[in-house]
Amino acid sequence: MRERPAPDLQGERQFEVVIGIRGNDRQDEESSSSRTETMRERIGRVKEDVRCLTEFYNIEVSSTRVRRLQRYFRQQLSDLKENEAFDRFDQSDKIDYLNLRNYLERNLRQLGFDGDKNESAIVLLPFASLLIRLCEDRQQMKAIDAKRAADDLFEAERQAIIMYKEIEHGQHHVSKNDAFRATNILQKLRSHLAEWFHFFKGYDPMFDWWVPEPYYKLDTAMERLSQIIREMLVGIKLGDEDAIVGEPIGRKALLTELDAEMIAYTPEELLKIADHEYTWCEAEMKNASQELGHEDWRDALEYVKNLYVAPGQQTQLIRDLADEATEYVKKHDLITVPPICEETWRMFMMSPSRQKVNPFFLGGRTIQVSYPTDTMDHEAKMMSMRGNNIHFSRSTVFHELIPGHHLQMYMNDRHRPYRRLFSTPFSIEGWALYWEFILWDKKFPETPKNRIGMLFWRMHRCARITFSIKFHLGLMTPQECIDLLVDKVGHERATAEGEVRRSFNGDYSPLYQCGYMIGALQLYSLRQELLGPGRMTEKEFHDRVMREGQMPIELLRALIREKRVTRDYKPSWKFYKSLE
Repeated sequence: MRERPAPDLQGERQFEVVIGIRGNDRQDEESSSSRTETMRERIGRVKEDVRCLTEFYNIEVSSTRVRRLQRYFRQQLSDLKENEAFDRFDQSDKIDYLNLRNYLERNLRQLGFDGDKNESAIVLLPFASLLIRLCEDRQQMKAIDAKRAADDLFEAERQAIIMYKEIEHGQHHVSKNDAFRATNILQKLRSHLAEWFHFFKGYDPMFDWWVPEPYYKLDTAMERLSQIIREMLVGIKLGDEDAIVGEPIGRKALLTELDAEMIAYTPEELLKIADHEYTWCEAEMKNASQELGHEDWRDALEYVKNLYVAPGQQTQLIRDLADEATEYVKKHDLITVPPICEETWRMFMMSPSRQKVNPFFLGGRTIQVSYPTDTMDHEAKMMSMRGNNIHFSRSTVFHELIPGHHLQMYMNDRHRPYRRLFSTPFSIEGWALYWEFILWDKKFPETPKNRIGMLFWRMHRCARITFSIKFHLGLMTPQECIDLLVDKVGHERATAEGEVRRSFNGDYSPLYQCGYMIGALQLYSLRQELLGPGRMTEKEFHDRVMREGQMPIELLRALIREKRVTRDYKPSWKFYKSLE
């Protein structure tokens, strides 16, 4: 897996937005209909506009933010669709048109989904509107009335105390997911209010006279309210920071996400693909295990897990494995590896706290290595060492570095970087896992121990489809997801918990875990279509993919194959063999 980048919906340029919209709700001036603008320029402008807007309107539950973003996305969609030049575009511009249309439509839908979820959660925070108004007045640089602000804080504290008592006496019955979302909203509101408070404190004498006392009381009341929501409505006891909750999004939202990712399969069909791929993996695992003298593949897996290096030697192992994979793809002329890319990757060790969420390596511009420290107890040390053994690490290293994420990010930074706006896990993670497919076919894992190491990860990616889809369909609990990884893949329980915690408690999209296997299968199928006599070589194919940047793989296929596309193009590619 690569380290998750900061979202594109952040940025630093905000002055032009403030001037452009403050005090009125007129039509956007960002429309490009009055001048000539290339698709690349348009995408770059939209990216910067969204960075400005989302940084300025940074209170996620604010109706002001939602309306402003909706207005912007609708205006941009309208302006894009009114562009009469589509039929005169070359193939690259047509694909960029579709990527941008998809991006705008997806953001609009997401605002609607988030709004529905927030509405269900905000019932536990009746004072939220008071705090949002205070913070937004400050953003708009309206003059502050310190006494009125103190009154608002006093009223918000009163409502927080009432809500606390009502929850304490069992008067509120909301879903665990809504309650969990409410706690997240509440913590963000506390952060926004702290920013508001420290903006004025010490600079405005009337503010210092009226506001500090009610502010500190309110902050204490919000913290207590957050704790009782977590304990009584979510079921997370005080101090249990490792609890896994998550928010299932349901089948309808999954279908919407699949459409945005240009995946022409249903959730149920993805589950069938996962089962089919797992069956293949299990058969290969049995073959490799028998070569080691084990009838049960789980016994062979246990043997391989205990082939770890001694403390202090993991960094050199990673260095050697990285060199091995890099030299292999160069020797067999599989892809271009720029010298600076090969020269400049770096390594860091991961802290024990981060390993609870990321039990294996992270990669990209650097590789972050999971391995025990002297502060861990004996059980945690052994689980980390077994989970990051020599043969598991062999695949992880080339997945994270070369030809995986490090090479991918190096190329994406230099070739069509504007397409990073359309980043998708099916392309990002699919690319790295695709190389596990290719190197398997080329017998890179020569020994049965190395094959078992690669198959562990391939089975893991099948299980990721299963547990993430079933969780979001409401068919599996987080604990059942953990059990699946232990029972069907052979995870250490601690690493299984870390995987599920990262999937559901973090900022990963609902389909992120599907992106590994499904994206790899898409690229593998596209490779089969394009390689052969009189067509592309492997190196030409891999270099072309890297030079086109980020986008859904179905659109990448349409781009490379010069397929006819229309402005209302919809996903239709059935890249997987029969599901029967």
